[in-house]
This record gives sequence, C-alpha cells and structure tokens, in this order.
Amino acid sequence: MPCGTTITGGEALVRSLAANDVRRVFGIPGVQLDHAADALYRACDDIAFICARNEQAVSYMADGYARSTGRVGVAMVVPGPGMLNGLAGLATAYACSSPVLYIAGQIDSAAIGRGLGALHEIPDQSGILRTLTKWSGLALRPEEIPRLVHRAFAELRSGRPRPVGLEIPPDVLAGRADAAIPGPAGHAPEVPDPAQLDGAAALLRAARRPVIFAGGGVLAADAAGALRELADILRAPVVMSGNGRGAISARHPLAFDPLAFRRLREEADVVLAVGTRFVTASGGQVRAGAARLILVNADAADLGPPRGPDLAVHGDARLALQALAADVRGASSEWRAAELASVRSWCEEQYADISPQRAYLAAIRGALPDDGVLVSELTQIGYAANICFPVYAPRTFLTPGYQGTLGYGFATALGAKAGNPGRPVVSVTGDGGFSWTLPELSTARKYGLATVTVVFNDGYFGNVRRIQRDRFGARYLASDLVNPDYVKLADAFGVAGVRADGPDELAAVLKQAIAAGEPVLVDAPVGEFPGPWHLIHEGVPRPPATGLPRPD
Repeated sequence: MPCGTTITGGEALVRSLAANDVRRVFGIPGVQLDHAADALYRACDDIAFICARNEQAVSYMADGYARSTGRVGVAMVVPGPGMLNGLAGLATAYACSSPVLYIAGQIDSAAIGRGLGALHEIPDQSGILRTLTKWSGLALRPEEIPRLVHRAFAELRSGRPRPVGLEIPPDVLAGRADAAIPGPAGHAPEVPDPAQLDGAAALLRAARRPVIFAGGGVLAADAAGALRELADILRAPVVMSGNGRGAISARHPLAFDPLAFRRLREEADVVLAVGTRFVTASGGQVRAGAARLILVNADAADLGPPRGPDLAVHGDARLALQALAADVRGASSEWRAAELASVRSWCEEQYADISPQRAYLAAIRGALPDDGVLVSELTQIGYAANICFPVYAPRTFLTPGYQGTLGYGFATALGAKAGNPGRPVVSVTGDGGFSWTLPELSTARKYGLATVTVVFNDGYFGNVRRIQRDRFGARYLASDLVNPDYVKLADAFGVAGVRADGPDELAAVLKQAIAAGEPVLVDAPVGEFPGPWHLIHEGVPRPPATGLPRPD
C-alpha cells in the first residue's frame, strides 16, 4: 500500500487476513462489526464470508475447516452474548489443537472496563477470551490491527497450534490510519533438542519390541509421512488415538486401533508416544506396562506429571520423527507377523460386543471414499467410530477430543465441507446432539454445502437414559426426546431428506446422497445399542445385554 494512503480498521483487518492466505471467514454480522463486514464485502473476490445462524456454529465451522484442511479457520462474532455463544466451539478447538482465529467485536474503546451498560458489554470479555486461547490481543487503534493480526498468525503457526483471539472495538474498525500490511507470518515449529533426540534414538535402536502411540499432534504437525517412515524402519506397530486416527492408513500392516495397546504393551519394551497427552479420561497416565516410555510433544505441559516418562522430547512431531527416522536406519524390531495378527484378532473378538454399531460403520465406510471426511459425534455410532472406524488418510476423521462437546458435529462438518468442496463429508449425529445446531440446515442450503448428515434417532439422550436405568433404579428424568419428522424438517429447509432403516439401507442411501452433490439429511431410526465403554475406558466392566424400546 502506498505511503500516505489511509484505510479503515476494517479494511486493515481484511487485508491482513488476505496477506495470511485466508480465503474464508465464518461469522454473523452485527453493529459492532459493520466496518469489518463492509471491508469483507469489498474483498468478496478474495475472501468468502459464510454466515451461520448461531455463533456456536460459527466457531464449530471454523474448527472443522481448520482441522480438515490444515489451514487457519477464522470465526468472527459480535461481543458479549455473541462472543460467549461461540465459546463451546472455541473450547473444542482448544482441546483438539486446532488453528482457529476467533475475532470478537468489542464495545467502543473508551467504554471498555467502565461498566456503563453499553450494548453487548460484559465484565472482562478479554479475560474470558484469554482462558480459551493460546494468545489474545485487543486493538485500540486502527494502525495496531495489522501488527496484531500478524502476531495472531505467528502464534497459530508456532508451537502447539491452539486457537488465538483478537478483539476489535467498533470505533477502531471505523477509524482511519496509515496501516502498513506486513507479509504473512511464517511457520516456526518447536525445534527438538538434539541431545533429547539422541537419547530417544538410542532407546529405539536397542528396542526389541517398540510400539509407537500416535496422537492428534501428529496430524496437526503434518507428520504422517515421517511417522510412516519411522514405523516402517523399525517395523513397529502404530497405535492411533481417537484424534490421531488416519496418521497412517488403517490398511497399513502396522496400523492399530487404540484398543490394541492393551495387548501390545504386554510385550513392548519401548513405547514412543508422539503428539498425545497420553493421559486417560480420569486424568492418569496411560498404562505402558513394563516398557520404557518416550514422550514427544510440542507442548512442554504435556510432558510432565501425571506422566512419568523415561525420556521427554520437547518439540514438533514432524521434526522429531524425521530426525529419529534418520538416526535409527538399519534398526529393526523383533515383532513377528503372527504376533501382530494375534493382536488384531483379539481386537476383533472384543468388537463383537458392539456388532450393531460396527455394521453401521461398515455401511458408512463402504459408501465414503478414502479421502472422504467423517465427523464423529457424541452418539453411539460416533463412540464406536472413535475406536474402530477405518481411516485411510490424515485429516479425514474429526472428533471433539477430550472436550466431548455434544452437538458439535453437524456444524463442524459444514466447515469441513467449506474447506474441502471436492471431497465427500459425512456427519454422524444423534437426535439429541443434532438439535443443537439444526438451524444450520439453512446455512447448508444457502451456500450449497453438500454434507450428508445422518441422524441416528432413538428418541432419547441415550447415555443419560442408560445411566438412569442402571445406576439410579430407572428413575428417568428428561432423558426422553420429542423429535420432529426429520424428512419433513429437511424439506422445510429446502434440503433433501430420506429415511434409512438398518445398515444395508443406510449404505445404499449414503452412496446416492454422496453422488447427489447437495445437502442431504438422513433419518436413521434405531433402538438402543450395547454400551461401548469397556472398549473405550480401561477398567470399565463389560455391560449386561439389555435394551431400550425402539421409538415409534
């Protein structure tokens, strides 16, 4: 921009986003964002704006876009209730190390912190935003905006890629200034210490039966290729966590589901855990048996207690795995094909406990191409998918991670589709979770986001209902649902709706829906499924076989 040319703060924001290769913004306009919205209108050839119907969906879409593409997802909301409404999605992105830029409006800069009752004012909005972001900034003059945007992207592209926040008051967006736009922020991964890598390589070279445990950080670091190379050199089985699924293809002979770790650790003498928190849902370290434990993580906080590693490597997963692969060439494990086959057979025996879910997952997998994206949910099919759905490529399987965010799935899938218009995207959700963001059927229709959304409809909050029955003497409270006719609901939004009874019918419906290239809502009536918790959480007893009635 020529020296002496003044632009508004809104224009400075949009030009700074474009300089960092932003091509989509998810948001809802509002009075505090007027000048940002006008700048986006002027830049519509470079940046598309997708307007949701609810701020919660805005942050979910940005997260789905980010994790399925590896690019920064940008969300933009008004202050106060708008900013608060989007925090569920921001918390999910935080839990899943997702690179999301959360742009929140503010009240006029002169009124911040004074408690005057300005429109959408809340106490300490900046403090609230800091709790769910890696970094956040507040622009108080228009000329500060380019620097703060650059800093935001620098944070997103360094270390652990958690969300960042940026607040901009309306008077700052409206103000004019000479605002030089810097170039894009570069990538600055956490470089591992060579001495730590040397120690890890020495342990791996000496190992007879090493096991690699891969988490979501492998995908976040684009380290799938390096992981596969190291596994092939060592001939080491690779266990993938729920968030790490797809780090290597499920077809690879060394790829294993999380359940397999219970057997593999019995013989393992070294466990290399990469890009994972390596803790259980109850907050303890994952049991590694008698094996020596190596942890590799870009976040130093995930290397300390409750974990007790023999060696910790603070660094980027891709850089660490590349260095280890180069340093252990010529080493090889003593794992025999028969041993690994036995582990795989054992897992299949355990999965027989959830055969109804697996039949539905097989239907989905058979209809979804290898590069298609499946967005899991907190529903019985989603829980099963997290532990045994075959994933063949990185960034094609999304979960809410440890946040366990009910209702995130449908809107997250819309963001994934916006980022991957040429790839099929399927969302599996329950009738409970789908209700959180079902108005986004309007968004799917408006922008032609051709997701296929399967609502597994049992008429209950299924887990709540099961707990009330099994632990509280069938004293049911608010666990039953009154649902719409989902096919008619889809039609009311101008979206194709279809019903699928059973796995075989679902397989046929999905193939047709994916081929249609338009948004499709699938109503899949089901009864109660057997509980999967003993397969997900070690120590949970195998449940008795009981059932709830199928809804009328």
